[in-house]
Amino acid sequence: MKQMNPMLLRRLVKMLRAGGIEDAELEAKWITEDATSEAAALEIAERRAKHEPLQYLLGTWEFYGLPFCVGEGVLIPRADTETLVDAVLMRMSDAAGQQIADLCTGSGCIALALAAHMPLTQFTGIDISGQALQYAEKNIVLNGAHNMRTECADVLAAETAARYHGLAAVVCNPPYLTAEDMQNLQAEVRYEPALALYGGADGLDFYRRITALWRGALKDGGLFVFETGCTQTSAVRDILVENGFRETEILRDLGGNPRVVLGRNHSLQNHSDVSDLNI
Repeated sequence: MKQMNPMLLRRLVKMLRAGGIEDAELEAKWITEDATSEAAALEIAERRAKHEPLQYLLGTWEFYGLPFCVGEGVLIPRADTETLVDAVLMRMSDAAGQQIADLCTGSGCIALALAAHMPLTQFTGIDISGQALQYAEKNIVLNGAHNMRTECADVLAAETAARYHGLAAVVCNPPYLTAEDMQNLQAEVRYEPALALYGGADGLDFYRRITALWRGALKDGGLFVFETGCTQTSAVRDILVENGFRETEILRDLGGNPRVVLGRNHSLQNHSDVSDLNI
């Protein structure tokens, strides 16, 4: 709404507080700014008070300074993931003909954030969920990205990886929640697709299989970058090293938590250069 009604704002805050929403005042402000009418604002607040994700209710969310369409069936972009984007931009230059694959792309937020800063590089966002890729396609149009395409395919299938050769980088924010994590999800997270959350009993299934399958798709010296859970970084680094990756690093997000693991693909089996860095 163009003009904020103070009485409506107070009503929304009261509704959200009654539902146990922690940042009731801030969320009420966002709702009034986004809603097209008072009735729409009240409906959003009523649903939010039942812990439906605010991002889904508003329909768009910001990531790396860009707008993204989100909704049921796609993972909500999170600020922690911006660490992965920073990691790539700090380690790679833009180049014509260069190709990067974004596995488990979901809304396309990682690839599109990179594409906005690397206009000469070609990006492919791959996901098994056609529903999620509908959002990725919308976001390609929304952000005017002419250097990104999508593919609906299983990133854990050998035939998918076999279609790619000479990639400059593979980036991935895979499902990484454990079986225990899935039993203790926050109310809001339960609305997000389990397909994008569950990473096997120990949360590492995707890391093991993707690393083994996709190493061959990288050029020599190519970069492999994973987002991980904050307790998984050492295990994921070990997986990279076991698969022949070198120059491995663990990077921390803005909250100080270990968040990103990366390594480079080298044909020569030199000693591992392992470091922990903050960015």
